[in-house]
Amino acid sequence: DVHIVESGGGLVSAGGSVKLSCRVSGFTFGDYTIGWFRQAPGKEREGVSCISSSRDAVKYSDSVWGRFTASIDIAKDTAYLQMNSLKTEDTAIYYCAATISPACGGPWALIEAPYSDWGQGTQVAVSS
Repeated sequence: DVHIVESGGGLVSAGGSVKLSCRVSGFTFGDYTIGWFRQAPGKEREGVSCISSSRDAVKYSDSVWGRFTASIDIAKDTAYLQMNSLKTEDTAIYYCAATISPACGGPWALIEAPYSDWGQGTQVAVSS
């Protein structure tokens, strides 16, 4: 079974930075995709970034492009989301999700449907 554990959320001032971690276990072979999603209060969950385990595909939503950076350390089975220049509108629960499909290289990269396994989420709150 795939198991996902996120960490690194917290309270940060606007303009600050936070780095989220996502440890994934259970993929015994092959390439996989890690997606980062977030859900703000009263809003639907949205995709913000994805990265393939081979690192040949990385994508960002327009709302975070240039401020967030996704990375992955295969040796540690861990993906990261470095979040810089945070804004109050970045306040949300952030989720890490995984799929064995090469979702990050296609049109479904930041859509929930391809992702089969999800973490529990970690709260990021940005104060003004």
